[in-house]
Amino acid sequence: QGPMSVAQFMTISLLDPQHGYYATRDPLGAGGDFTTAPEISQMFGEMIGLWLVQAWADQGCPKHPRLVELGPGRGTLMADILRTAAVAPEFLADLDVVLIEASPALQQVQADKLRGPNGIIGADISWQAQFDDSLADRPLFLVANEFFDALPVRQYVKTERGWCERMVTALNDELVFALAPVAVPRAAVPADREQAPDG
Repeated sequence: QGPMSVAQFMTISLLDPQHGYYATRDPLGAGGDFTTAPEISQMFGEMIGLWLVQAWADQGCPKHPRLVELGPGRGTLMADILRTAAVAPEFLADLDVVLIEASPALQQVQADKLRGPNGIIGADISWQAQFDDSLADRPLFLVANEFFDALPVRQYVKTERGWCERMVTALNDELVFALAPVAVPRAAVPADREQAPDG
């Protein structure tokens, strides 16, 4: 259907229900492509769990706090956080945990870890496919480990015509980068980028 933005290409590549990288597999560990800090040592999650309890106490122990994790992977970080947060049973008992996960495959891995026979007791856990305003109705604690580096991004290149969005297109049965035929309106370009060199 023609060129698409890098952001659209990344979204399809990551989340397509049949072929998307995150939507169809567990990408972590020996069977995957990368490992994150929670998978290497439980101390990472334990430190964050203790920090969350302290942050909650520093805010006067607000009632009905919500803990949200963006892109929770296998649920390892959240398992370590909740296990450690048990040092403050009143925090854990009143806590609403929401995991923001678009991948049904990873939601199942997380549910098995957090709700399975050895799962974490004491917190109400639910899932949402995306973060939205419904999560801002009470005290919010947000955790996002290695999440933003996998978000779809828009890319722009300075050219003689001005700033043009980088696109992905097919050429001779290969995917290649191309530039949008129309430059971004000059009013949309930050002032400190107007004089950037081409390329």
